Amino acid sequence: MDKVLETILTTGVVAVLRAKSSAELMNVAQALSDGGVKAIEVTMTTPGALKVIEGVSEHMVGEVTVGVGSVLDAETARAAILAGAQFVVGPVLNEEVLRLCKRYSKVVCPGAFTPTEILRAWELGADIVKVFPATALGPKYFRDVLAPLPQVRLLPTGGVSVENVADFIHAGACAVAAGSCLVDKKAVATKKWGVITETAKRMIAEVKRGREG
Repeated sequence: MDKVLETILTTGVVAVLRAKSSAELMNVAQALSDGGVKAIEVTMTTPGALKVIEGVSEHMVGEVTVGVGSVLDAETARAAILAGAQFVVGPVLNEEVLRLCKRYSKVVCPGAFTPTEILRAWELGADIVKVFPATALGPKYFRDVLAPLPQVRLLPTGGVSVENVADFIHAGACAVAAGSCLVDKKAVATKKWGVITETAKRMIAEVKRGREG
């Protein structure tokens, strides 16, 4: 678990992926890895998500850390963990999911929105608290929340882009989660994996800039 958490915190970027197949996702994951993004979150809204997680986990051991997203209940979390997921992300705070992840020694990142929800998630054992949706909140919200809660690790999701990554990190976010801005659908459709790699490099560079600033 420590290594998985370290990967997320060190690189500072979690790629949120929805793919049509294991083969497609592996190409995307390789392109992201080449650009320095090593944490891959496969959402449960992906068709055949468990098979995709299993396939990528088996074929990209040591290259990327694969997690599962959009988890709403403990049963789904367990199935994904058994398929190879190393971390579990949810859009909301579900205490049963937290307990199950702790039982399996997996990194867990529940969703929260208000300061009360954020602190509750942290007290229940969240490794990172996903702030969702972060679109309407902006970086200043993170700075304001972390002033009285500096011990909490916050991960913005929703509305994150290459242009504002540094601002979120500078405001105190431990990392960011990004989907469409990181994995361009047109690039995937035309198999231009280099485009994804370059975007990943830019995102990693912006995380570094935010930490240095």
